[in-house]
Amino acid sequence: MKLVLIGAGSAQFGLGTLGDFFQSEKLYGSEIVLVDINGEALSVVLGKAKAFLAEHPLPFTVSATTDRKIALAHADFVIISIEVGNRFKLWDEDWTIPQQYGIRQVYGENGGAGGVFHALRIAPVIMEICDDAAAMCPDAWVFNYSNPMTAITTAILRKHPTLKFVGLCHEVVSLERYLPSILDTPFGNLELRSAGLNHFSVLLEARYRDSGKDAYPDILEKAPAFFEREIGYSDILSYVMRTGKAPRTEGNSHRVVLDVDRSAKSWSDRTLFKEIIETYKLMPVTVDSHFGEYIPWAPEVVDHRGIKDFYTLYQLELAQVKPKIELRRDERMVLIIEGILDDSGYEEPAVNVMNNGLIDELPSNIAVEVPAKVHRSSLEPVAFPNYPKGFAALLRNYCGVYDLTAEAVLTGKKEYVVHALLANPAVGQYRVVGELVDFMIERQRRWLGYLS
Repeated sequence: MKLVLIGAGSAQFGLGTLGDFFQSEKLYGSEIVLVDINGEALSVVLGKAKAFLAEHPLPFTVSATTDRKIALAHADFVIISIEVGNRFKLWDEDWTIPQQYGIRQVYGENGGAGGVFHALRIAPVIMEICDDAAAMCPDAWVFNYSNPMTAITTAILRKHPTLKFVGLCHEVVSLERYLPSILDTPFGNLELRSAGLNHFSVLLEARYRDSGKDAYPDILEKAPAFFEREIGYSDILSYVMRTGKAPRTEGNSHRVVLDVDRSAKSWSDRTLFKEIIETYKLMPVTVDSHFGEYIPWAPEVVDHRGIKDFYTLYQLELAQVKPKIELRRDERMVLIIEGILDDSGYEEPAVNVMNNGLIDELPSNIAVEVPAKVHRSSLEPVAFPNYPKGFAALLRNYCGVYDLTAEAVLTGKKEYVVHALLANPAVGQYRVVGELVDFMIERQRRWLGYLS
């Protein structure tokens, strides 16, 4: 087989994914091609890959190229994880410039005004990759890890509906971090199903495997108190800044363990999380910083210090990480590839695909995040015909933004950008929107200059 990693010059993605590949016996004999526009960074990753295989003689061949079309020719699996420009500089602009215009933003990455501009920068680049894939390897599976996931997946599948393009996000595994402690049971004893939009998804079904009993009543009873005493991001950041050390984690769940004063306030990035549980009787899959980007009343509820400290901690962690190849599974992508090769039919907990009636409360031409059974030739997504109406209304509020953002990417029409912001639940202003769009296009012209 031929496996192509696009964005492999990022050591964290390139080396991490190589480690995932190398530990899979089902992938033995595969050709792995690393691709990046940064030839220098790419050479570093390739050198480390070759050194690892010299020390561990596993049956793989690894090469690298900056020529995407050469790499994609006859590929079987394509994995995309890219960002454009200086990630955090542009993220800061997405977050703070709309705020300067009076638009409240909780995080500015995937939702709200910032999420629109992020999508408008990166989706065209991924579209070019998929244009090449459709021409060079039309039967290949294309897995995308880049955000904003829903906007990208919607745009790609509107242009290339037959491409086996699947969005993957690791956020759903956060359930493993908390549910065993909340329910006092091993994670393997739980059958779970979640669905919604990426970073805006909730747990819908939970059952104990050993007894067959519905676990959701226990979650609703115990989760609020659990998150009130859970370690917060401000606690973690304070520990890191004070000691210069990474905090200790426990088990496979990677839950942080700290000796903190439980009587003190903990800025946890979980206050909106708690309100969703109590108001909608549903447990969010991800944290407030993501969830809060899509809800107009979120700025009133979220813990802003916790979110800011999370953002700082995230940058510190990335700066301190020294990526290396390790034979372990950090992502679920290899499990999916193995499931495809085996035609296993196992259920993957979260894939991003076009809705097409899977959640009948939402438009069919918007990508949704649902579980799917994995087969050799296709994924079989799980449908949710009785999706909770209250939460579905929140999702619907944002679907128009994704529709217009995708159309802006596909047509290059600036008016769709203006319309996407005016439809955005997180935008409560009118008069400043046109000027904001013009300002952002000018500030980020290298990536947004196609809009007119």
